[in-house]
Amino acid sequence: MKTAVITITRNGARIGARIRNGLAEATLFAPARYADGVEGTTVYTGELKELVARLWPEVGGMVCIMATGIVVRLIAPHLRAKELDPAVVVMDDAGNYAISLLSGHLGGANELARRCAVITGGREVITTATDVNGLPSFDTLAKEEGWVIEELSRVKLLNSLLLDDERIAVVDPTGRVRSAFNGRGRLSFHETFPEALESGAKGCLFVTNRQIHLHSEKLLVLRPKNLAIGIGCNSGTGSEEIGATVRSALKRLLRAPASIRCIATAEAKRDEPGLVDFAASIGAPLVCYASHELNSVACPSPPSPHAMAAIGATGVAEPAALLASRGGNLLLKKQKSGNVTLAIAEMQ
Repeated sequence: MKTAVITITRNGARIGARIRNGLAEATLFAPARYADGVEGTTVYTGELKELVARLWPEVGGMVCIMATGIVVRLIAPHLRAKELDPAVVVMDDAGNYAISLLSGHLGGANELARRCAVITGGREVITTATDVNGLPSFDTLAKEEGWVIEELSRVKLLNSLLLDDERIAVVDPTGRVRSAFNGRGRLSFHETFPEALESGAKGCLFVTNRQIHLHSEKLLVLRPKNLAIGIGCNSGTGSEEIGATVRSALKRLLRAPASIRCIATAEAKRDEPGLVDFAASIGAPLVCYASHELNSVACPSPPSPHAMAAIGATGVAEPAALLASRGGNLLLKKQKSGNVTLAIAEMQ
């Protein structure tokens, strides 16, 4: 996580240097009069509020070595939402306490506070209810697993049910919820959605890439990133056509676009503008495979004469999807639509 460590005193600069050295991708900011003797310090001029305003959209975390009241006033104009704001940790000038102030779970401020406390020999101050009660939280679990939270507002309800010791019905084929909670909380585990919904539990948690056509305030859906989209396309195919083809296929399969883990294709298509733009538009990496890698995969569809003539590969969409899914299940065999050839595989 890219982190800004901001200080306003001489001793704060010394402590900030220790924190900067103990964190990856951290930059220390200090006034010019306190930067002397602290190697690698970025000097800031002007008002502190201007520095915070500039850094706010650029960093994933801020460690502010100063009074809490100062920090509250500095960050207040920039607050947007818990899923968007960076983690903010406040430390006192002696490094005794690291306070998780903002974005404790999703932003990672709780963990950042713990790391700062370890570096300085101080104590972390965590106030999120699940943490102080020794319970995992559903938003922290989603962050750790890289899952997408479909309705963030429902996290609050389910975390509240957890704290109130109310029963929550869980459907999770990954097994990660059971492992993370390890007997804590009143969670009941079910094989199917109807079984969970009919269990009488006060809340439900579904971990799935399947589309859920159910609007219930008591239901939290977490989307694992486990769909590999294999794509072959003609040169010059636009991102709009590629996107429409992918969305149509996912709809037929009753799978959620939020569960797309990557777009997979041939090395020859690495710089194809439409593919690059589509992958960027959904925030998914574009994974490319050499022809010999594609040829190493056994696929259900017959070899493609076009792909063999163009790049020396027996196919693109199916083998790319299977490779990216690390030997997962092929949900959609090679299918051609206009200028796009598509296959979809689900990771195990």
